[in-house]
Amino acid sequence: MSAKRHLTRGLRFRLTAGYALLFALLLVGTAALFRERLAYTLNSEAHDLLEQEWAAMKGYLHIERLPARGHAAEHEPCPPFKATWEYDKVDPDEDFAVERLRRVYVLTDAKGCVMEVSTIYGSIGIEQPKEIEAAIRGGQPVWKRSASPHGIPYLIRAGVVYDDKHHSPFYVAVGRPMDEGEKILKRYTWMYAGLIPFSLLCGCLLGWFLTGRVLRPVMQVARTAQSITGSNLSLRIPTRAAGDELDYLILTFNRMIERLENSFQQIRQFSTDVSHELRTPITAIRGQLEVALFTAKTVDQYRDATLNSLQDIERLSQIVRALLLLSQAESGQLALQKTRLDLSPVVRDIVDQFQIPAEGARVELSSDLPPECAAEVDRVQLERMLSNLLSNALKFTPAGGRVHVALRSLPEAIEIAVEDTGCGIPEEHIPHIFERFYRVPAQETCATAEPGLGLGLSFVAWIAKAHGGTIRVDSAPGKGTRFTISLPPAMAEPAPMEPVPTGAASGAVLG
Repeated sequence: MSAKRHLTRGLRFRLTAGYALLFALLLVGTAALFRERLAYTLNSEAHDLLEQEWAAMKGYLHIERLPARGHAAEHEPCPPFKATWEYDKVDPDEDFAVERLRRVYVLTDAKGCVMEVSTIYGSIGIEQPKEIEAAIRGGQPVWKRSASPHGIPYLIRAGVVYDDKHHSPFYVAVGRPMDEGEKILKRYTWMYAGLIPFSLLCGCLLGWFLTGRVLRPVMQVARTAQSITGSNLSLRIPTRAAGDELDYLILTFNRMIERLENSFQQIRQFSTDVSHELRTPITAIRGQLEVALFTAKTVDQYRDATLNSLQDIERLSQIVRALLLLSQAESGQLALQKTRLDLSPVVRDIVDQFQIPAEGARVELSSDLPPECAAEVDRVQLERMLSNLLSNALKFTPAGGRVHVALRSLPEAIEIAVEDTGCGIPEEHIPHIFERFYRVPAQETCATAEPGLGLGLSFVAWIAKAHGGTIRVDSAPGKGTRFTISLPPAMAEPAPMEPVPTGAASGAVLG
């Protein structure tokens, strides 16, 4: 039962069943259409032949009045007329034509008195006097179908003829059997009734075979997909170079595998980086504590070991907090709380907060801000983004250098630029600086700069993208670096701006 259910639920069975149903409807519809067309053709031919026989009958049949036979003639059932067939009895063709006309034939006067009738027409049934009178008054041809006691159908053509002097109307009907046409229709019907199941069976077998051939590449894709695991994500399914929907499916599947491979590589790299970053402070803490345990003799030595351990623990806490914050951001758990803000006082406040660290590093920090610049942003995340950029700029700018912050409101975007005259970034490292834990080697930048966590720029890139903006980097070794962030402009509708309180910028700075 399960195997049967599995078969009926299979795509191949359903496609074949749909194909068979469509094929059956097409066959039945075609057969019905051709049958109707055949019946119409046979009926038209019968009408045409009967019209020809009617015209021939009018040429052969002559009706003439008989001489009056006195007072007794008034009481005769039929008027004194005589019907004669004038033709060449020696000619076999004319003799056969007349005999065929008189085979199904009736002649009556205007009141329905039968003057001549054939045996077959008598068995079919002569029309009632009222019907005959109505046909004569109408003066139009009358067509009807009748059947003999033996079930043979006849097509009858009736109408009005006149005597030779064209004074008196008479009712004449001729007919021809339709049994041959009925037999042809029956043979056609039975032939198609036997042909349709056979054709349907052949169509089902053909559909099953063709469906199998069509689904064969799909099964190959499925088997290849089943063989792909986390250890061989580099495997790709070759296309058939047909340019059809299946090739598009294969290309889409290959792109999905490529994205999965990149994700797995990022996860592996992230795990490696986290392990490395966490192992370094943990190893340092353990080493310091072991040294203090075995070698420390005085309180100051224990205090120094404890202080160093606390510094490493703080660094470990920063890494964990930064990773948690970045993970929440990338997984969508950290939602933006956008409000309409004037960015000028916000940026000015952040720049003011970094003036003291800049003076301590002997770096000139300046800004160029417009009087007003409205935008729809999350203030907390915007402050965190600026804090990270300014922190990096001050860290990698040597004494005597400059850091400049510019804010511009353009019709198509709002730009925030943080530019320094620091060490710069080599070109080959620029595409990777927004990756987590990526740090440019110290010998290629400022060897004296304190290394960070390698997470700050990852968070900066996420904040810009979450606001629907972009970030661009322009840098050259020894000439400095410029980070340009483009944010969407504010909505045109006026809205009250959030008041900007003074105070420390919210959000930690990630190294």
